[in-house]
Amino acid sequence: MAIDYEAMTFEQSVQAAIELDAPLNERLAVIATAVRRLNADFADAVDRLVERLEQQEAGAMAPAPGDIMPGFLLPDDEGRLIGLSDILLQGPAVVTFQRGHWCPYCRLNAIGIVEAQQEIATLGGQVVAIMPERRKFAKAMKTAVGAQFPFLTDMDNGYALSLNLAIWIGAEMEQLMGVAYDIPKFQGNSSWFLPIPATFVVGKNGVITDRFVDPDYRRRMDIDDLIGALRRAR
Repeated sequence: MAIDYEAMTFEQSVQAAIELDAPLNERLAVIATAVRRLNADFADAVDRLVERLEQQEAGAMAPAPGDIMPGFLLPDDEGRLIGLSDILLQGPAVVTFQRGHWCPYCRLNAIGIVEAQQEIATLGGQVVAIMPERRKFAKAMKTAVGAQFPFLTDMDNGYALSLNLAIWIGAEMEQLMGVAYDIPKFQGNSSWFLPIPATFVVGKNGVITDRFVDPDYRRRMDIDDLIGALRRAR
């Protein structure tokens, strides 16, 4: 039976994307299509943001395969400090940046990783999600997606900035997003900076084997690609 996406509310479209048996980026496209159908002005503003970021080559200077992944020491959703070196002692790592608990694309991205948790564990892989949000919101995200891996708080986007991943969303997007999302409350600052939702796969030796960096937050590393990257990192 065909799904009638045209008749769905935005929340229904997000749920349909979550339940869809398809590669991650096809599921994310369901959300993007719903945004354009329900709020074309907002979708056009996102296109302008992405075009500006692409022209500026945002994210291009982030660490690349073959580079050593810079270390971090960040609090998890329980307040414990987690370091990259500690994670790598347990196996190769997936380090993924998420914009926030409010972002439906990030929620679906995290759900996609959660769905592959068992396969990732079989490969000896570790996962850590990094968000610029205060601890209670990171914890809410972890609970909402049913994750067993930690969600770390990157206060003021400090780590993301050090990796050339933090971007200012611009005055137009500030105004449009501020109608629905209190980003300053979530982050504890009024900078309106967000990370490019990049994903890095890091070997136990600390060397990046694969990465996905795209200034268009509507696209993410597909889960099959993530699993393949972990196999190469073993």
